[in-house]
Amino acid sequence: MKIPFWEKAFKKDNTFLFGSEPNKTIVEFKNEFNKSGSVLDVGCGDGKNSIYLVKQGFNDIDAFDISETAIEKVKRLCKKHNIEINAGVQSLDEFEFKKQYDLVLSFGVFHFVEKEKWKDFIIKAKENTKPGGIHIIQLFNDNVEPSPDIAPFAVGMAKDGEIKELYQDWEVLQYLSYEFEEEHPGVPLHKHASNKLVVRKR
Repeated sequence: MKIPFWEKAFKKDNTFLFGSEPNKTIVEFKNEFNKSGSVLDVGCGDGKNSIYLVKQGFNDIDAFDISETAIEKVKRLCKKHNIEINAGVQSLDEFEFKKQYDLVLSFGVFHFVEKEKWKDFIIKAKENTKPGGIHIIQLFNDNVEPSPDIAPFAVGMAKDGEIKELYQDWEVLQYLSYEFEEEHPGVPLHKHASNKLVVRKR
């Protein structure tokens, strides 16, 4: 079984494969968030976005990732920073909503899950979001073929704009369709096509 390249980075507390800073969209829209509300970080990885939000004053954050190594790292970092995040190992298709959320985040996750499953998750997430709540989602689309490092795992690539169609009943705060280049240790420079969506429940 092929092991995703990011597992190595999750084992080291001082290595952040996609950078240690929070996603720029979270910083850009942080004034739109309800700090007293509940947050769900979907496919949290090493937890950099949740850790940032805790430091901004959020105190009700649930986070999950299918990688045990990632969640172990999140828990170590929480201990190091003396903060609390309710983080656990969970697959997206088996996640059960037990409360309503004000903010749902998902960066670079859905294209690694079968499309039918991530679409079902979005339906449930929308139902379990409070009025005025916000979703921020970024995923790869098939305008560019998945790079060799992720191709074996990219089972749910979206069509360009497909994610936006699922939120026609919500207020769109930002929608981007773009291409970008990146490289990882051992992986040469390559390109991805991506959609990013920031939406608010009416």
